[in-house]
Amino acid sequence: MGTKELIEALREELREHNYNYYVLDNATISDYEFDIKLKELQGLEAKHPEFFDVNSPSQRVGGAITKNFETIQHEHRMYSLDNSYSKEDLQDWETRIKKLVDGDIQYTCELKYDGASISLTYEDGNLTKAITRGDGFQGDNVTANIKTIKSVPLQLKGNYPPKFDIRGEIVLPFDGFNKMNQERIEIGEEPYRNPRNTASGSLKLQDSAEVAKRPLECLLYNITGTNLNIQTQFESLEKARAWGFKVPSIAKLVNSIDEVLEFVDYWNVNRHDLPYETDGVVIKVNDLQQQEELAYTAKAPRWAMAYKFKAEQVSTKLNSITYQVGRTGAITPVANLEPVELAGTTVKRASLHNADQIEKLDVREGDAVYVEKGGEIIPKILGVDLSKRNNLSAPTQYITHCPECKTALVRQDGEAQHYCPNYNGCKPQIIGRIQHFISRKAMDIEGLGGETVALLVNEGLISNYSDLYELTKEEVIPLERMAEKSADNLIQGVELSKNIPFERVLFALGIRYVGETVAKKLAKHYKSIDAIAKATGEDLVNVDEIGVKIAESVSLFFSSEENLRIINRLKEFGVQLELSAEQLIGQTNVLAGDIVVVSGVFENVSRNELKKLIEDNGGKLSSSISSKTSYIVAGSNMGPSKKEKANKLGVLLMSESEFLQKIQKSL
Repeated sequence: MGTKELIEALREELREHNYNYYVLDNATISDYEFDIKLKELQGLEAKHPEFFDVNSPSQRVGGAITKNFETIQHEHRMYSLDNSYSKEDLQDWETRIKKLVDGDIQYTCELKYDGASISLTYEDGNLTKAITRGDGFQGDNVTANIKTIKSVPLQLKGNYPPKFDIRGEIVLPFDGFNKMNQERIEIGEEPYRNPRNTASGSLKLQDSAEVAKRPLECLLYNITGTNLNIQTQFESLEKARAWGFKVPSIAKLVNSIDEVLEFVDYWNVNRHDLPYETDGVVIKVNDLQQQEELAYTAKAPRWAMAYKFKAEQVSTKLNSITYQVGRTGAITPVANLEPVELAGTTVKRASLHNADQIEKLDVREGDAVYVEKGGEIIPKILGVDLSKRNNLSAPTQYITHCPECKTALVRQDGEAQHYCPNYNGCKPQIIGRIQHFISRKAMDIEGLGGETVALLVNEGLISNYSDLYELTKEEVIPLERMAEKSADNLIQGVELSKNIPFERVLFALGIRYVGETVAKKLAKHYKSIDAIAKATGEDLVNVDEIGVKIAESVSLFFSSEENLRIINRLKEFGVQLELSAEQLIGQTNVLAGDIVVVSGVFENVSRNELKKLIEDNGGKLSSSISSKTSYIVAGSNMGPSKKEKANKLGVLLMSESEFLQKIQKSL
């Protein structure tokens, strides 16, 4: 056997042993024998670098150093999930989805593991990229670190698609976590708080050799891509398992919400025997064609729902109530608590939301309160232990003036929160708006963090986000902890932000109620900031997904002389305040006023491409048929009840080719 063949044979043998041990939990050789074979491979590879393979088992030991993790766009967005907490929530969800799809619905039930979300990309069976969830649109490239995790296959087995993404959770099993903590205690270090945060933090360690020392595992649950030849979610789990991925066998296929609840009830008790942290069950519509029909809201898939196990509760003392001012001027009351351990973290603060919530709970300083992690993330106060209340305590009086600038607070009819109206003179609002402007989803200004923004404002160097573009290196170097390199990065980051596309700039402006999705809709519809500024409230509500509340907020923003002055300055500095020529390619108003439903399976273009064509040409997508529907683009396998409803309402059914011709004729 030649050297190359020997190296390949060793690699294949080690991959198989690795799979047996870390995925199947069924070791076929001893650790010692494995190490001997690995050393033999490393020796051969060192002598013959011409046979280097980035996905060799020898690469799992780590050693690559990553100073700055590259931000990469997800090819397929990573959505978050909607949460449910009761049988009624699940039944309401089922009622909604049954209105949108035909036929019987099966569900795949999977446990929701509490770790760090990851997206792995495989091409020709090899791991090419590992990207953190990030904000769902883009994440950090942590490939070097992920390669050290033994349950992540570097090369796949069997008959797999040429390219796909697979999503999962990086977890730290309890045994490994406890062992790590024991070692830290022995050397006098503080123990880690909980497995989830430790797993998440591991992904961003600069030295991959350090990651390799941690007993992380990767549990996979979702395959994403095109032409995958997979019909159901349950089938996708079985295929992923056959290709070499660690896919929990706990997943179950069921036929009703009652069966879903049986699964939930069983694991709510038995999850405590599992080797990993779990915080709920994820329920997915099993049929992938039905998933396509159901599609997504702005934030989450309609075809999936997370059922959260009942959150842990503790009792502690409420020491004081303070008030925070947000970037929109909204006042949030905060409960400052006697520190208490809750779901693996120390909780010191909890939101009290607004004056109504304080009144409803009748919560007072000095009370013993019951605290829960809502969705096991944000602590909230559930109630008061009245048996421990001091007889001399008085009801909480909500503040009447801004805690920062002392301006009298206002509360509009129908609003839950109080607001400070001092838009341009209240420092937390100014700082908050600029922090939002520079944030990752907005202008993504490298080298400029929230603390630096506060310093710049407090030092009088900036008073709004347009001032960032006049900053000089000489002005920022004297700031606390600002070295020359940091100053260079800040100035360069501000300069590079001039290339950020218009829809993200619009989101960055911080107009109340204008989130990422609304900003994209407005940018696509109006094409420029000037056109949006001139739009009337009546014009705005005619844009897809823009309601009266958003329209009023947008109109109010552009009625401010100060805001218009800042926008003109941004224009002068070269910030993108209109769609680029490239973005305008293929954008028409051919379908303006058309409300279109897409249903069935298509041959020439994918469902997503079809939806993009509708939006790019000015049409409005709808997920359900009504008397307002202009027409349905109907593919094969369109459900009979949808056809019946369309006929009953007299809605036109248009074939895929007829629709494509309609667009082509108008170009």
